[in-house]
Amino acid sequence: MSRLQAEHLYKVFGRRPDQAVRKLQDGTQRDELRADGTTAAVIDASFTVEPGQIFVVMGLSGSGKSTLLRMLNGLLEPTAGRVLFDGQDLTALSARELRGVRSSKISMVFQHFALFPHRSVLENAGYGLEVQGVPRAEREQRAAEALQLTGLAGWEKSWPDELSGGMQQRVGLARALATDADLLLMDESFSALDPLIRRDMQDQLLELQKRLKKTIVFITHDLNEAMRLGDRIAVMRDGEIVQQGTAEDILVRPSDDYVASFIQDVDRSRVLTAGSIMEAPEEGRSDKDLLAEAPATVSAETPIAELFTPCSTSGVAVAVTDAGGGVIGVVPRTRLLAVLGEEPQVEDVLPAQGEAEAVKASA
Repeated sequence: MSRLQAEHLYKVFGRRPDQAVRKLQDGTQRDELRADGTTAAVIDASFTVEPGQIFVVMGLSGSGKSTLLRMLNGLLEPTAGRVLFDGQDLTALSARELRGVRSSKISMVFQHFALFPHRSVLENAGYGLEVQGVPRAEREQRAAEALQLTGLAGWEKSWPDELSGGMQQRVGLARALATDADLLLMDESFSALDPLIRRDMQDQLLELQKRLKKTIVFITHDLNEAMRLGDRIAVMRDGEIVQQGTAEDILVRPSDDYVASFIQDVDRSRVLTAGSIMEAPEEGRSDKDLLAEAPATVSAETPIAELFTPCSTSGVAVAVTDAGGGVIGVVPRTRLLAVLGEEPQVEDVLPAQGEAEAVKASA
């Protein structure tokens, strides 16, 4: 079972929102609703997030991503659609039941830290546990453990204004981790940080994820951040999800010209992997021969940026191996150079899909 499911979510602000949803479902465009003072912030958003996955929602300001996030934990009630968490329909819960879910199962990390200036770092990290009614000794122990996880051991008695921006954000992350919530919602959590600190926080999150394997929905407007963090990515535009997939899917096969223009400045060498560009080994060559000749061996998950040196110093292909050391493919220098020069191709609509849409339009 998926940990989190969003099913046909709509959020409309303004008069007669239910009527506006019906219009959207019948084909009315978002801009047409604005004449009536109605804003469709999220339109028919559906996706699933698997346990232990980082699911990134990416889009420019006004695309609806933060509104979508707030529907996932009930801070905003959907105009239509539902949210399932571990099979439970959150949109059917009472306000009291929803508060219980938010206090114990879903934590949120905000963009602007949201720390209490009159509370110590330890007290801030333990605030969620205090809301849950956890006894003081236990919450201080759990808060201290969370601070250690985020690299803030020794700062427990400090005040927020004594910390740098990056350290304050670590406190916010520690507060979310201290509750041991199953789901973390992170809304532009690193956007307010300087570039170097932001990179450090991304490293921190990825390192924590290796150990804790939390389920995370991460909101960002930064494409490189999305590509670096996301196991899967949803791209939003004007309230709609226009493409979902892995970073590699989106980089290599953008769904439309909008996505293609969005990704044009991404460093492909940091996103594409050896497994995605490798070729089949020459027929008849044994693994032993290939490994003996190869200047290096890499796993399928190795970014192609790490292939430049071995490919440039040898005319022999780099060998790609599986967990058991067997050769599953090779990356010749010519293949590496060709991939770096390729332009992403906008996917064509499949004939069957195009025919179905034509029939629907004519009905």
